[in-house]
Amino acid sequence: MALSPSTAQQTRVACLQFEPLVGEKQRNLDASVRLIEAAAAEGARLMVLPELCNSGYVFETREEAFSLAEAVPGGPSCATWIAVAQRLGVTLVAGIAERDGNALYNAAVVIGPDGYIGTFRKVHLWNAENLFFEPGNLGFPVFNTPHGRIGVAICYDIWFPETFRIQALKGADIVCVPTNWVPIPGQAPGREAMATILTMAAAHSNSMFIACADRVGTERGQLFEGQSLVVGCTGWPVAGPASRVAEEIVIADVDLGEARRSRNWNAFNQVLRDRRTDVYSEMLGSGQTPGWY
Repeated sequence: MALSPSTAQQTRVACLQFEPLVGEKQRNLDASVRLIEAAAAEGARLMVLPELCNSGYVFETREEAFSLAEAVPGGPSCATWIAVAQRLGVTLVAGIAERDGNALYNAAVVIGPDGYIGTFRKVHLWNAENLFFEPGNLGFPVFNTPHGRIGVAICYDIWFPETFRIQALKGADIVCVPTNWVPIPGQAPGREAMATILTMAAAHSNSMFIACADRVGTERGQLFEGQSLVVGCTGWPVAGPASRVAEEIVIADVDLGEARRSRNWNAFNQVLRDRRTDVYSEMLGSGQTPGWY
C-alpha cells in the first residue's frame, strides 16, 4: 500500500564535494571517509561522492590509470567504503577506476549497510577518457535499496536524455551522479555550469530526483566546476548548487516516493505515460526491461 504524504519517509541525501589529487589514493580515500562521517553526523543516509574520487581524474597514460584502478568490489577502496557504510548505516555511490582483467572502466560503486550492492560503468566517455577506459557495458541498472530505487550516471552521461529516461522507465526514484564537470565552450564567466541546467531539465522531464557530487580544484591544468546539487522531482534545486571552489557537503531531505506521486501533472498528463510508443520504442532500443513507474 502506498504511503500517504503525511506518513512518507524522508531520506536525507548528501553530495560530498571535495578535491581529489591524482595519484594520492590514500589521501583521497581518507578525505572521502572524513566527509562521509561528517555527513552521517548531520543525519545523511544516502551519499554521493565525485567521479574517480579515490584516484584523481587527469591521467597522463593508460599505465598510470591502470596502476590506480582496482578490482570491484575486491579492492582496498571498496573495502574501506564497505566498512564505513556498515559502521554508520549509510548507502554510498562513489566514483572509482575499475580494473576488470586488462579492461578499465570509469565506474561507480553502490554500497549499503549490508555491503556491496552493485556497479555502474560510465556509458559515454568524455575526451581523453577514450584513451584509458572501455565504454560501459552494463547498461543502466537500477538498484533496490532501503531508501528507494537508485539509478546511477557519471558526468557526460547526463548530456544524453536516454540516460535518465531509461532509468525512469525502469522505476528509479533518484539518479546519483558522481561527476567531474569542466567548463563548456561558450560558457560566459560567472555563469552556472551547463550541467546544472541539464540536471534540472532531466529531473523535471522524468519526474525524478537527481543528486550530483562534483569535485573542485585544478588538476594538471584542468579546472573543475564544483556546483554540486540535489534537484527535486519538479526540476528545481532543493540543495545547492555548491561553491565552485570549496569543499562542501550539500544536504537535502527528500521524499523519494514523491517522484512517482507527482508524475500526474494534471487531469490529462503524466510525463511517462504520455510517451508516443507508437512513434518510438518504449525503451529507446536499449534492450532493457521497463519497471514500475
